Amino acid sequence: MIRRIGYADKELVKTKFPSEEILVRPKAIIECYQEIPCNPCETSCPFQAITIGEDINHTPVIDYSLCTGCGMCVYSCPGLAIMVAQIKDKRAYFKIPYELLPIPQIGETWHAINRKGEILCDCRIEQVMQSKKTDRTVVITASVPQEYLYDFVTVRKRP
Repeated sequence: MIRRIGYADKELVKTKFPSEEILVRPKAIIECYQEIPCNPCETSCPFQAITIGEDINHTPVIDYSLCTGCGMCVYSCPGLAIMVAQIKDKRAYFKIPYELLPIPQIGETWHAINRKGEILCDCRIEQVMQSKKTDRTVVITASVPQEYLYDFVTVRKRP
């Protein structure tokens, strides 16, 4: 599907998410759809919740019983293919990697963007994490209405 339309469709995206009951706590979502030689997510996870195995071409598998949603894998992924999702109070909260300027600020309202690059709705910037540990990848937490759980992927500054 990705090769045909250029992005993961909603049904494919849903295969990477645990059930909504599990998402009452933050959990990593890894959108790796192709086997490539990569394993920083596995080596960065302090809880051994992500496994790839001896062949680093395999796609990662998450044990949600071990994942705490800490986000260490989010900024460790060179492909920016990992986010942390949580459902709370009819909103979906996402920790996402962000490597563009300007850097969002807590409390701002930005556009929520889907995998096609289209605007879904407005989103609120809840948290911005930037430190030496995250190198040049800022991890932001954005919230959107829960109905966009499987659509949201990033943010774009509003004009």
